[in-house]
Amino acid sequence: GQVLELLRGVQRGSEDRRRWLSRLRWALQNEDTQQKFVRLDGSIRTLTGLFTSSLAELQLEAARCLHELSHSSVPAVAEACLPVTSYLLTYLSGHSLELTELCLYTLGNLVVESEAVRKQLLPQGIIPVLASCIQSPHEAVLEGVGYVLSQLLQAKEAPTDIIPLVLDSALPQHMLQLVCSGLKAATGAAVEFAWCLHYIICRHKDNELLLALGAVPALTSLLLDLAAQIPQEAPEGLELLVCPVLRCLSNLLAQTDCQGLDRRLLIALFLILQCFLQQHPFLIHECLWLLNNLTADDPSCCSALLSLDLLPALLQLLTCSQMGTVLV
Repeated sequence: GQVLELLRGVQRGSEDRRRWLSRLRWALQNEDTQQKFVRLDGSIRTLTGLFTSSLAELQLEAARCLHELSHSSVPAVAEACLPVTSYLLTYLSGHSLELTELCLYTLGNLVVESEAVRKQLLPQGIIPVLASCIQSPHEAVLEGVGYVLSQLLQAKEAPTDIIPLVLDSALPQHMLQLVCSGLKAATGAAVEFAWCLHYIICRHKDNELLLALGAVPALTSLLLDLAAQIPQEAPEGLELLVCPVLRCLSNLLAQTDCQGLDRRLLIALFLILQCFLQQHPFLIHECLWLLNNLTADDPSCCSALLSLDLLPALLQLLTCSQMGTVLV
C-alpha cells in the first residue's frame, strides 16, 4: 500500500513531485520495498521518464532512486532496470558531475548482480563510453569508472567477452598512467585501476599488449618511487595500491623474462617489506611472490640478491607466517 501510494504521488505530476521522489528514495533503501516497487505496473517506466526529464532537480532525484534500486542483491530487481541502461550510459557524458557519478555507481552495482545487464551493456557501448570517461579531470569520476570496470572484469564471462574489448580500447594505456601517478594524485582511482589491471593479467593468457605498453618498467618505477619516499609510518591506504601493483608485476614477470629488469627493484622490495611488516603482514606474501618470480631461473637476479647483501633480511622473514616461511 505504502509503495503504491509513493508511486502514485510521483506519477501525479503535482508541484510536490520532487518531495514524493525524495520519500520514494528513502523507502527504496529497504530490500522488500525495492522488490515490491519493481513489481508495480509502470514503476520503472515512471522513474525512467523522470530520469530523462529536462528538469535537473527531478532528474537527479530520480537518479538517486535508481541508485538505491541498484543496491539490491536480487537479480530480478537489477533486471527490472534493463530499460534504463542506455540512458545511464548517455548521461555519463553530461555536464553534471553528481549525475555522472550516480550513473557510474548505479551501472557498477547493476553489473555485479545481473549477467543480463552485462550482456545488454556491451552492445550498447559501455567500453567505449568508459574509455572516454577515463579521460575526465575529476577524481570522483575516475574512481567511478574504475569501480564499473573492476566489476565487469570480475564477471565470469570477462575472459571471453569483456577483456578483449577492453584491450582493444584506449583504456589500458590510461589505466597504466593513472596507476603510475597514484603516489602523486587520485590514489582512490589508482587503487581501482590497479585491481582492474590485475584482473586482466591473471585472467588473460596473453598479455603482449600490456608488456608492449611498458607495464613492467612503469610498475617497477612506481615501486622504486614508493620505496624512495616511504616514511617511517606508511600513509593510511597505501597498502591498497601496493598489493595489486605487486601482483600485476609478479604475474607479468611469470609470462616474460626478467632481462633488463632494474636491479634496484630488489632493494625496493625489502624497503616496502619493512615498512608494511607490522601493520599489513599480508603484503609480505605479495612481496615474496614477486621475489620468487624474479629469482626463478634467473642467475643474475639471484647473484644480485647476494651481492646487494639482502640474504640476512630475507632470513629474518623465516618466522613471519607459515606461508611466508615456505616462500622464503
